Amino acid sequence: MHYAPENELGVVFLFAHLAKRWRLRIDVIKPRFPDCIAYQKAQSKEKRIDIEFEYRSKNFELHGHDPKKCDWIVCWEHNWPGVPKHLNVVELRREFGLGFNVWVMPVGKGEHQDALDEYPRREWSVPAQAHKDDLILFYFSGGKNKCLKHIYRCEERAFFKKEAGWKKGTDKWKKMSDHRASIRRVCELSSPVFLEDLQKHRVLGTAGFVRADMRGPMNAMEYWPYLYDLITKRNPSSKARLKKFSPDRF
Repeated sequence: MHYAPENELGVVFLFAHLAKRWRLRIDVIKPRFPDCIAYQKAQSKEKRIDIEFEYRSKNFELHGHDPKKCDWIVCWEHNWPGVPKHLNVVELRREFGLGFNVWVMPVGKGEHQDALDEYPRREWSVPAQAHKDDLILFYFSGGKNKCLKHIYRCEERAFFKKEAGWKKGTDKWKKMSDHRASIRRVCELSSPVFLEDLQKHRVLGTAGFVRADMRGPMNAMEYWPYLYDLITKRNPSSKARLKKFSPDRF
């Protein structure tokens, strides 16, 4: 398969290439839940594994499948933070060297922007679907100079954290629960990429995150080759730091 799969059938095709590696003997593949019944060698015995194929793991829940009647979800992208603990999620994009996503996250003017400038590593709010090794492009949305300023890497999968605090400017207490992760700076862009640069770009100007004025965390992986090119041309020193994430590698 020359390109990444776009549906569940592509997932089944790629799964066939890895079943032997996982010591699976396939008994049956069928058009109803669970999609596949396999047996995995464990010492001198075989253990039955009930497998459901999904393009994205969250589809398992959306399709109303019973988690108690399944052992594995084999998917291209794992985007279900609340997956039951007993379910083993096999994310094929990581098996085939496409093990990261790129997210664009806005950061308001004030202490949050100052914190990113000051701390190269810290716990931070991240998209709920963020995984270890995902890139986060922080977009400074406050003030006149709206721009992509920092690139960080997630050091762990996003986790849900319950918090509470005083509502700004009031004496009211409010819940402030959020998905968070430890992040580490990959590089700071000495020559930031401004919103105007993105809007004028022949491809990036059509991206949803640009047309939405960079509001809210958005997955920008589809446009990463163009973002990478724009960032590295303007910041040549960033190329070495982003070598692991170069579009040429996947």
